[in-house]
Amino acid sequence: MTIPDLMHATQVPRPFHTKGWVYEEKYDGWRMLAVKEAGRVRLISRNGRDHTKRFRDIADALAKLKPATFTLDGEVAVFDAQLVSRFEWLRHLDHGDLATPPLLMVFDLLQLGEKDYRLEPLKVRRRALEKLVKGQTLILPARRLSPNGFAAWAEVLHRGYEGMVAKDAESPYVGGRTLKWLKVKQAKYREGERGWDPKNKS
Repeated sequence: MTIPDLMHATQVPRPFHTKGWVYEEKYDGWRMLAVKEAGRVRLISRNGRDHTKRFRDIADALAKLKPATFTLDGEVAVFDAQLVSRFEWLRHLDHGDLATPPLLMVFDLLQLGEKDYRLEPLKVRRRALEKLVKGQTLILPARRLSPNGFAAWAEVLHRGYEGMVAKDAESPYVGGRTLKWLKVKQAKYREGERGWDPKNKS
């Protein structure tokens, strides 16, 4: 399987609830594809950069998963003591308030073994993903919020998350910008402390 085009959520201005959709925490980290082919693991950013050596522990954990071939879509993130992802700390892994090592928060499964999952509905992909990473400590499924969109947004505000991503549970994985994934972000989230230019985010 060649490196696929990533599916990108469209940003909307306010939270909502739609029947049949699911709501996930939006992480403040690095979007990353985890690709394993014939036992060889690569961690590739959305800009095509190889970060395998940078996140060696995650790559080693992926190498131990079966089967020998899969493609996962997720985000590498680190978390503070309140389990809030902190983008700026990915560049300073010796930060004193860091509560976790870099983790791969996986939100989609594109391929598993010889099977291409991209045309399967999200709910099927999610079940297979959870089974694949069950029991792992460095590779975790993306955290699901309340099944009600407005309650999910209340969780975001209460816990201090960057935002949430709402997804149609019946949607296939299609590269490019989509209206089947919609993201809502807190305005000016940690603007004064994140210390980065979003245009250059990997």
